[in-house]
Amino acid sequence: MKVRKSAAPFYAVAVIWLAYALLFPLYRVSHFLIVGGISAAAFLVLTALCAKTGVPEGEKQEEKPKEESTGNAELDKMLKDGRMAIAEMKRLDESIEDPAVSADIVRLQQVSEKIFARVKEEPTKLPQIRRFLDYYLPTTLKLLNAYDRASSAGISGENVDATKAKVSGMMKTIVAAFEKQLDALYGTEALDISTDITVLENMMAREGLTDQELKAQTVPAQDDGIKLEL
Repeated sequence: MKVRKSAAPFYAVAVIWLAYALLFPLYRVSHFLIVGGISAAAFLVLTALCAKTGVPEGEKQEEKPKEESTGNAELDKMLKDGRMAIAEMKRLDESIEDPAVSADIVRLQQVSEKIFARVKEEPTKLPQIRRFLDYYLPTTLKLLNAYDRASSAGISGENVDATKAKVSGMMKTIVAAFEKQLDALYGTEALDISTDITVLENMMAREGLTDQELKAQTVPAQDDGIKLEL
């Protein structure tokens, strides 16, 4: 990796020569040797310091991304909590070695990201995921952290094995519940589409454009939440 060289050592040498010429005599060989020695020492010291603090060539210093506000304090909090939850899932995925549990964590991460993106797109759905945010998501992370600690113990015992078995056995149910929560966020849209299709089919039937009979317009019951016993 190449490091961009700093021009500071060269400027320092120029300043030393100028200052010496202004303040001290500079007409003997010994004078030139003195100022030359001082310049060389300063050049070497500054070169070493700049090498330690230099920025890799072609790269910029990373700046912490600023969190953009949506103008909705409650939505901003949800997005912030969501980012923290996703980051914790990534950490757990890297820490937990069991491939099955790790795969479930990746799926939870993907579904959670889609849930947060959906609510960000349509903030009126925020109340619909309140229980998900306040209970299901943090409880799931709590269970996964318990599994992670049990795995990190490095022993096989009754309590450790029981903890790991209970959590791993619950993961498929948790994944299904998260997916159901995501699906519920599209309930209104699906209902609107079904209504539009029914109206369209009835209009075409009345006009004699199709052989289909008129259909009754029904309103299916909505299930906006998820139910999961943890």
